[in-house]
This record gives sequence, structure tokens and C-alpha cells, in this order.
Amino acid sequence: MVDSGNQVLLLYGQHKAGRKADARHPFGYGRELYFWAFVVAILIFAVGAGISIYEGIVHIQAPHPIADPTISYVVLAIAFVLEGSSWVIAVRDFNGKRGRRGWWQAVRRSKDPTGFIVLFEDSAAMVGLVIAALGVWSSVYFADARLDGLASVLIGLVLACVAALLAREAKGLLIGEAADPELIARLRAVLAAHPQIDSVNHVRTIHTAPDSIFVAVSADFADDLSMGVAETVIEDIEARMKQLSPSISSIYIRPEKREQAVVD
Repeated sequence: MVDSGNQVLLLYGQHKAGRKADARHPFGYGRELYFWAFVVAILIFAVGAGISIYEGIVHIQAPHPIADPTISYVVLAIAFVLEGSSWVIAVRDFNGKRGRRGWWQAVRRSKDPTGFIVLFEDSAAMVGLVIAALGVWSSVYFADARLDGLASVLIGLVLACVAALLAREAKGLLIGEAADPELIARLRAVLAAHPQIDSVNHVRTIHTAPDSIFVAVSADFADDLSMGVAETVIEDIEARMKQLSPSISSIYIRPEKREQAVVD
């Protein structure tokens, strides 16, 4: 129920995040997806891990021997096939997006939480099913029903670890993360290569949605530029920057003396 409910919340978050910008939210609603991703992480921790650990402790304190494990094995086998299919799809999707980066690096740099949340959740489910099967088998084999309860506690701990990891990643996105360092370097290179710019003070970026980046630039323009020429230069720079990535939605360029930028 937690697993399915989380997918519904993520779908709801994607739907709400797709709304167009308005006067109240001029940069759109894209970061609402990050909020629901954080909610999903909390639910995995509070409901999934909490109930699993609680049930495990109850079964350890008041163990009930498993008379016939057949039904348990059938249920676990069906769950393994269903979760395994979902896991394979999630892995393929994530691999298609991460490129040549390692898995952990791809997760840290990913701005779309739906991909890695589903991947991590399905991975935890697969590990949990293996632990559950071992718990049922060992409980019958060693004639100790407490082992089944111990398996439930272990599953809860796995879910808690995954939830903590997802919460940390979702929190970073929620409070605002910069664009990929490689893209920032290319943005800076566009500015530095322009003949009308003496120096680049800073290039600051933030993801307002998984596929939307706001860019703020402070640069020292040539002193002999007229206002009309400066406007043309800024338009040219913006056009070149937007060619670097379709995710760049807004650009703010501020002409500013280098000394003043340092003071600010």
C-alpha cells in the first residue's frame, strides 16, 4: 500500500508541477514535484519502515509458528515477479538518463526525483522480499518463529535507510540546487569569450523544475558601450546561452563593475 500510494503521490506531483507560470508563481510550479518527493520519503520512513519494525517486534515478543509456508512463498514469488519487472524498467530508464556517470553521481546530480525514487524504492522492495523469504524459510527450518519477526525488523531498517537517503536528496532539490557544473562552465565560457565583456563576476543558477533552469549573471561590460549596443550584446549572449541547453528558461544579466560585484 505504501509503495503504490507513493507512486500515486509522485504522479500527482508531476501533474501539479506541470502548471504554467502565473502572477503568483512567476517561475512556475515545477518545484512542487520536489515537495511531493519529500513527502514520499517521509511516508516510506514513517509508514513503511515504522510498521515493518513494529510488526517485527510484536512477532518476536509473541511468536506464532508458521504451519504451512506454501502460501507465503507463493505470495513472495508473485511479488518478486511484479517488483522485479518494475525494477528492470526503472533501471533502464535511469541508465538512459545518467549517461557515463556512475550511479551515485547520477543520483546526486539528478534534478528529477521521480526516476531515482522509483529505482531506490523498487530496489528496497527487492531486498525486502529476499529478506522476507529467508525469514519464512529460517523460521520453519529452525522451528523458531522469532526469526520471521527479525526479518520484518531488518526490512524496516532497509526501508528506513532508503527513506533517509531519499529525504536528503529531496531536501536538496526543495531548497534549491544549482545546474550541472559542466553547464555552468559552458555558460561562463560563452560570457568570457564575448569581446564586449571585460570580466565575468559570477554565474548563478537554480533549478525551478527538473527541466527548467534560471540563470543569473553579473559581468563587467566594456566601458565604452552605449545603452543600445549593450542591449544588443545582452540579447546575443542570451541566445547563445539558450543554445547550450533547452532547460534554460530564464536568464538575468546584470552589467556590473568587477569591484562593485566583489563588494556586494
